Amino acid sequence: MRALTLSAILPFLFFGHSFSQDKIGKILAPGTNPEKLAAVFEFTEGPSADSNGNIYFTDQPNDRILMWSESDGLKTFMQPSGRSNGLAFDKNGNLWACADEKNELWIIKPDKSITVISSKYNDKILNGPNDLWITPDGGVYFTDPFYKRPWWGHTDVPQDCQAVYYLTPDHSKIIRVAADLVQPNGIVGTPDGKKLFIADIGGNTTWSYSIRKDGSLGDKKLFCKMGSDGMTIDSKGNIYLTGKGVTIFDKNGNKMGNIAVPENWTANVCFGGTDLKSLFITASKGLYRIKLKVKGTGG
Repeated sequence: MRALTLSAILPFLFFGHSFSQDKIGKILAPGTNPEKLAAVFEFTEGPSADSNGNIYFTDQPNDRILMWSESDGLKTFMQPSGRSNGLAFDKNGNLWACADEKNELWIIKPDKSITVISSKYNDKILNGPNDLWITPDGGVYFTDPFYKRPWWGHTDVPQDCQAVYYLTPDHSKIIRVAADLVQPNGIVGTPDGKKLFIADIGGNTTWSYSIRKDGSLGDKKLFCKMGSDGMTIDSKGNIYLTGKGVTIFDKNGNKMGNIAVPENWTANVCFGGTDLKSLFITASKGLYRIKLKVKGTGG
């Protein structure tokens, strides 16, 4: 029997729903499949690209941050890493990490020196910062769900809800900006800093918000009826959600299709490479790459 290509099976994915090949064809070239770059991990998460397109990501159970580049392949960047989960680069080349060993945010400078941001809200430790997005002016939005970790000494939820927070650009204050979600996880904003998307994995929904000048959120709208572990956005405004493979929605929340990944769980995604046209996928045991027609963003 002739092997089916990705383009051949895409119309039949996702519980019998079909997708227009015109839609998915704007993103994927026919026959394009994810390429496994490395597979020596326990659980991969939190990919982010530096200014050269190199990919940094975490292997949280093994307490390490790794780097993959086209020229040098896979290298360990930092170990131990505070049990880092989600990562993001700021415009100054600093790598921010959701270091949930002590429920902290870390700023890792290029020389690998670490600055720890306060890990408390209302005098209580955070649940466990999970994923983050940095605004154009240096503010930081991060999700704080509760996933019990074996390295913690506590078992109760520290905060009164699983929420989303905003760290002001001067890093002096943490503000709770969304407290009505079940279990927020993935998060990403538009490059102009005007809109924020938050995936409520516990509520199986993703929401869009307008970002106000003071960092608060407004104009909450349902973007799609699907939650996500991690997420990213491309230059056309399409949103990429994770879980079973990578599911792509257009900027209006219409499902375009799914990129099948040969692992049980896809945790997170980011764009990288020198042209930002490669989608990098952290999928449990492996790191994957698929080259697309569209350009991503640095977020």
